[in-house]
Amino acid sequence: MCARGGPHHGCPDKQPRARLGAIEAAGRLAIPFTTGILIGIGETRLERIEALLAIRDLHERYGHVQEVIVQNFRAKPATRMAQAVEPAFDELLWTAAASRLVLGGEMNIQVPPNLSDARYPESCCAQASTTGGISPVTPDHVNPEAAWPQLDALERETAARGYELVERLAVYPAYVSESRRWLDPSLASRVAQACDSAGFAREDRWICGEVATVPRATARSRIRDRSLDALLGSILAGDAPGSEAIIRLFEARGSGVDDVCAAADALRRAAKGDTVTYVVNRNINYTNVCGFACRFCAFSKGTPKHGRDGVYDLSLDEVARRAAEAWDRGATEVCMQGGIHPAYTGEKYLSLLRAAKEAAPRLHVHAFSPLEISHGAASMGLTAAQVLERLQAAGLGSLPGTAAEVLDDDVRRRICPDKLDSAEWLHVVESAHAVGLRTTATLMFGHVEHPATWATHLIRLRDLQRRTGGFTEFVPLPFVHMEAPLSLRGEARHGPTWREVRLVHAVARLALHPILANVQASWTKIGPANVATLLEGGVNDLGGTLMNESISRAAGASHGQELAPASMEALIATAGRTPRQRTALYGTASAARRAASFDAAPLAPPVQTPLRRRMIAHRVSGPTMQGNPI
Repeated sequence: MCARGGPHHGCPDKQPRARLGAIEAAGRLAIPFTTGILIGIGETRLERIEALLAIRDLHERYGHVQEVIVQNFRAKPATRMAQAVEPAFDELLWTAAASRLVLGGEMNIQVPPNLSDARYPESCCAQASTTGGISPVTPDHVNPEAAWPQLDALERETAARGYELVERLAVYPAYVSESRRWLDPSLASRVAQACDSAGFAREDRWICGEVATVPRATARSRIRDRSLDALLGSILAGDAPGSEAIIRLFEARGSGVDDVCAAADALRRAAKGDTVTYVVNRNINYTNVCGFACRFCAFSKGTPKHGRDGVYDLSLDEVARRAAEAWDRGATEVCMQGGIHPAYTGEKYLSLLRAAKEAAPRLHVHAFSPLEISHGAASMGLTAAQVLERLQAAGLGSLPGTAAEVLDDDVRRRICPDKLDSAEWLHVVESAHAVGLRTTATLMFGHVEHPATWATHLIRLRDLQRRTGGFTEFVPLPFVHMEAPLSLRGEARHGPTWREVRLVHAVARLALHPILANVQASWTKIGPANVATLLEGGVNDLGGTLMNESISRAAGASHGQELAPASMEALIATAGRTPRQRTALYGTASAARRAASFDAAPLAPPVQTPLRRRMIAHRVSGPTMQGNPI
């Protein structure tokens, strides 16, 4: 090829040794690399195979070859090979198929679609897996005579052969998922902002927390995915999906997303009918002082030594006033949780609980995350169960399932390294169930996790629910990125895509049915105008009216702080469903409570009691899971 008269004569950079040296250097430097072969310039089939084997050997050594292009020669006017015969299309198909056999099922193999004219979709059958770059504004600078195919036409053609066209980034998903190894940090942040949980390009501009409507569905070619049909059929027949099956559901795209949501809604209808529930409640976040450093949290103000503005620690009188006001406005529940104040002890949590119950004795107090329970237990030298029993005796009604984030310890080390690990969180929750306290369950998604970790999370919740039956509901919490430290440092995605929001709610219904019957959507994060859409995908509950909501807004969400009962019921009715005002444990709110909620006076301005004294900057020491099980 490089000899006089050959196609590469006079081109020292085409020398195989130089080419292979460049690929190897990229491997040593952990740079994702694209390479390939050009066919039809005088080489033999054996020489093509030898080139592919050389590429395979380097990839096996370094793991960095992300794509191999199989490109067919096109004769160009005014070149020495202007009269050369171009390779037949069947020769291109043979080489693409041989590349798949040599390089294996995981390799990304590209056959440029503009160089095959109308026959391009046939190369999909020859095991190509990517079209390469397609520009709507610039020509192929090497082959300007060969126009790029129009995307809608390409989508139709690939769909007709059973394939889903998905946009990717320049770096492939496998390398996105291990960005700390493969990408420079300055580039990794931009990639994170541009990708979804699978490492593909974000497919919509919807951002969690912004006041924007969800993307409108576009007409798509209908692709029947028989494997997905079979999986959904088995779940509807009563089979609980395992990890691989759950991941497969999360991978659905295009019309497959609609199929997953429809199956979830069938289970929702069978379990809950057409009733959509909500609760009239109030959030009381009693302090934003926190000794932990969760990288996703914009609510915490750290400890006073950092001198940050807006630090508060509510007085017991203010907690009592808010609880009484909530009851007067028709609430059946008050949700109380806050930062992990370094000076708080189990006795402090008891005093907060007593303040609320003395002010409104009939109000259900839904309070204290598993992390707060753990913190309180450590401060008193007690087990989690012992602290929970004391709180229950003082009037605690149930616990929020927050601080779960994602029950995968690799993820937790990245987003909340000093927090409870997965086993500790599950231990505290199981202890609550054991003493008779019900809890909710949550999942925060859209930051650094991915579908496999979602599956792990759901299975761990399902296993615990099978043992205890203690969860009342599952609440997916989309990550609001705007003010989160993890996002400001460029280490997280910009929240989930709308496709992912739909799938997490729907797959939760499919994975947790029938042992956890309530799936809730968070209007504070998704927005009232959008959350009703999820009622068609397995959701049967819209959570609380939330007289004061501060955590989502601190993260940058723009949605209101209260959705009054009349507005909540109008939203539900607009979706064609029947509203029911419930209690914290899913009983029906009394007629008196309902009447009070619809006739509520305006909220009095809350008093964010400023910190009155310098607080200890370190966490209270005490027993841990390692020293004395909590």
